[in-house]
Amino acid sequence: MNNQQVAIKFESRKSDAPQLRDEYRTYKVLAGLPGIPGAYYFGQEGLHSILVIDLLGPSLEDLFDMCSRKFSIKTVAMLAKQMITRIQSIHERNLIYRDIKPDNFLIGRPNTKYANTIYLIDFGMGKLYRDPKTKQHIPYREKKSLSGTARYMSINTHLGREQSRRDDLESLGHVFMYFLRGSLPWQGLKAATNKQKYERIGEKKQTTSIHDLCAGFPEEIGLYLQYARRLGFEENPNYEYLKELFDKVLESIGEIDDGVYDWMLLNDGKGWEYRSNYYRRNTAVAALNNAVTPRQHNTTTPPTTTNTTNNNNNTNNTSKRYSRHTYRSAQPMLSDTAIVNYNTMDNNQVQTEDQKRGFLSACLTALSCGCL
Repeated sequence: MNNQQVAIKFESRKSDAPQLRDEYRTYKVLAGLPGIPGAYYFGQEGLHSILVIDLLGPSLEDLFDMCSRKFSIKTVAMLAKQMITRIQSIHERNLIYRDIKPDNFLIGRPNTKYANTIYLIDFGMGKLYRDPKTKQHIPYREKKSLSGTARYMSINTHLGREQSRRDDLESLGHVFMYFLRGSLPWQGLKAATNKQKYERIGEKKQTTSIHDLCAGFPEEIGLYLQYARRLGFEENPNYEYLKELFDKVLESIGEIDDGVYDWMLLNDGKGWEYRSNYYRRNTAVAALNNAVTPRQHNTTTPPTTTNTTNNNNNTNNTSKRYSRHTYRSAQPMLSDTAIVNYNTMDNNQVQTEDQKRGFLSACLTALSCGCL
């Protein structure tokens, strides 16, 4: 045991669409890339499958909330460069992500040299878009079920078209505008059913011009979205061009990429950690786990007892041997299945209850191993 903090993500073994095993394999494919958390263990514990990964800081959605749901142009430009780089590195490993959203981009743990590195988590929707050996691209198809989060997904995804690299990049553009505007024009639409609601979202995206969407912001942001939407299905994106667009954004507003983000300026420059409910919640859980560290076991313990990591997701500790860990819910998302379950696409509907269950599980685990 090395007392490194970890996140433990759990999934019912009775799940109709299990994802954790594939997610673990994806982490292994991406191992060593900057901004990708390490994955240390996948296995079964009781009624759950578990995945142990690096513990990170809050998500960009959390930080967006802390910053009164608006990011400055400077912060978005610096974020965009990092986020494009993360997606580029994944694409270079032959994978597409397919569920771009602020909840899945996290910063590093506070008080470390990676505190403002942007990490990407939750690869349950990841998919090979080409053969790793031959580089043969997957074929274009239509009438595909929806995969991802409706607010940010590409127009082509709404139209049932097979996703490729272009769709990840378009979704990023929607996230950038969400950060800049505070909301997107297709948020808050009402319909009789969820299916109709997501159809309305797709229609609104198609009828909202890039000019109107990006009005009042540097033109390079509109050029980014225009480029992403014009990419061909198999076309190799020019990632460097896209990142250079955001260098021009910084130049146009007289700023440089100095690594000073909006959340670092909160609380009179003391940063997001000061008076942060997120920080207090997670340090409290860490303190609980420090207080209930299990007795030493022999050297034959499984990998989960010696390899520890960190990240933010639904976490539940049914093992008696894990060192410190934190709890945060994963956001619901669609599986690429024949039948679309639109209800799973409603963001944040289970987050609070999952956090409560995670904390209760920590207490029960501590009790069951005789540590309290």
